[in-house]
Amino acid sequence: MKITFMGAGSTVFARNVIGDCMCSEALRDSVFALYDIDGERLEESRTILEAMRAAKGGYGKIECYVGVENRKSALRNADFVVNAIQVGLYDPCTIIDFEVPKKYGLRQTIGDTLGIGGIMRALRTIPVMKDFADDMAEVCPDAFFLNYTNPMAMLTGFMLRYTPIKTVGLCHSVQCCSRDLLSKLGMEDRLEGRKELIAGINHMAWLLQIKDKNGVDLYPEIKSRVDNYLADPEDNDKVRMEYIKNFGYYCTESSEHNAEYNMFYIKSKYPELIEKYNIPLDEYPRRCINQIERWKNEYKEILETGIKEHERSNEYASHIMEAIVTSEPYQIGGNVLNTGNLISNLPADACVEVPCLVNGYGINPCSVGALPVQCAAMNMTNINVQLLTIEAAVTRKKEHIYQAAMLDPHTGSELDIDTIKRMVDDLIEAHGSYLPKYN
Repeated sequence: MKITFMGAGSTVFARNVIGDCMCSEALRDSVFALYDIDGERLEESRTILEAMRAAKGGYGKIECYVGVENRKSALRNADFVVNAIQVGLYDPCTIIDFEVPKKYGLRQTIGDTLGIGGIMRALRTIPVMKDFADDMAEVCPDAFFLNYTNPMAMLTGFMLRYTPIKTVGLCHSVQCCSRDLLSKLGMEDRLEGRKELIAGINHMAWLLQIKDKNGVDLYPEIKSRVDNYLADPEDNDKVRMEYIKNFGYYCTESSEHNAEYNMFYIKSKYPELIEKYNIPLDEYPRRCINQIERWKNEYKEILETGIKEHERSNEYASHIMEAIVTSEPYQIGGNVLNTGNLISNLPADACVEVPCLVNGYGINPCSVGALPVQCAAMNMTNINVQLLTIEAAVTRKKEHIYQAAMLDPHTGSELDIDTIKRMVDDLIEAHGSYLPKYN
């Protein structure tokens, strides 16, 4: 079996996913093909993974492929392809995504999923994903493509609508959603044996049901504790707790993310909201800087002291592969196309996040039915932007980029149409060769 990792220069994530595979008897004898366009970063990953492979008993084989000219070889005969690329990296592209909008008075927190930052990230990533899909159709047409790259719904939606590749989008936020909520509200005693239902869209999938091991609905108690949480000035998940108060349900991704997915919290006319809700503006650039520095120190330590023991994580990737290979069923929250009205009050061409059963037949999404109307309405404010961004990437028409930005809840609530268009033009110019030409 062959498992190819695209963007293997993302060493920490490659270590976790491939390390998980090395912990599985069904996967550990695989060929692990590492691909990146940065040879130095790829070598760091190879060094760590070879040490980990030796510590795990020497099973399998690691191969490295550097550069676009070797991409087909990395993908050839792959059974699974894990995608974790970041086109343009922190420097220059993330910096551009944050600094250019700031000139127009538009502030962001993360900028990788929605908003003007998410739109630009999608537009520079989709052409690369299209190249991946073309190569896969030629050299590994039956492989499963496991996408971890953001913006999740835009990229996965593109792959599912415009390529023949079997694709699922995977996000960490589903696994930890109910655990984090109960822990933050002091309800840790209800964690064991809990039952939950989560559905919606990536980063805004709704915790529709949460019951304890005896089948008792936990939402009444959750709602009774929200005001106390919001009253504490130190607590940092206030946006999602406000969702519970105003929309009735908690959602999957963090408050720093969700603060920029709507028109409610980051408002230049109401600067006091930033402190009230503990909204960390410019959070993602800070994380990037800290992560780069932290990785330098960690890599140096690994070279000096050796690889640390890896225990299998709850990341979905290895469990999906194992379930398909062994036919032992496993449930995930996956990002898939809304084919067959999985969520009946969202569009068929939307990328939705729903429970999926994984087994020897592949990844099988489960029908959820209709979301509460207010939850579907919130999702639609994001889906509008996602669909228009995909349309821009496919048609290469700049008017669709304008429209995506105009209909983005945060951007449209802060800027007028002419300013939005000027900002988009400036972003396109600043990104230069990272973007294709638009008509």
